[in-house]
Amino acid sequence: MPELNPLYPIFLKAHQLEFLIVGGGYVALEKMEFLLKSSPKAKITLVAPFLREETKAFIKDKPVCVIKRRFRLWDLRKKNIVIATTDSPAVNQKVRLACNKRRILVNVADTPDLCDFYMGGIVTKGNLKIGISTNGKSPTIAKRMRQFLEGFLPDEIDDLLNTLRDYRQTLKGDFESKVIEMNERTKLLLEEKND
Repeated sequence: MPELNPLYPIFLKAHQLEFLIVGGGYVALEKMEFLLKSSPKAKITLVAPFLREETKAFIKDKPVCVIKRRFRLWDLRKKNIVIATTDSPAVNQKVRLACNKRRILVNVADTPDLCDFYMGGIVTKGNLKIGISTNGKSPTIAKRMRQFLEGFLPDEIDDLLNTLRDYRQTLKGDFESKVIEMNERTKLLLEEKND
């Protein structure tokens, strides 16, 4: 029997959370790009003794608070999610242990065993968002699946979502009857598309 991915996907309202990224190198830049592409209003604090030029250029016009020094425990104050991206395993472990003690979710880049969550691939077409996870086994496959789905899904998918929302608002009855009707309606749409 094949191994099953035990992760539970959720979609966070990132603009309502406080993110901390520890480190200022290429990995920090990659994580910020990923986060801000998906959630442009995410609140990010970056703490690092130095920043690469590419990182400086990227955050120049972004809502990122930069603290130019080494990580301190105080940096975790009022943070909800932390991403450790330093090239020092000792610093990353310190960040992880401090987060675990405070019940703050933490991702230690490129170290799946130290992560509470992974940052998987994300496909976005209008209001449709699909998360892709390989359970930390192959970020490259998640990336390729994202690219495939972005090319496969029509740009007009948002029109369909708006039509279905408008239709749902016209339905009468209790929640259960609305769910049944919407299931039937969307089933018909898929059958028509496959014919």
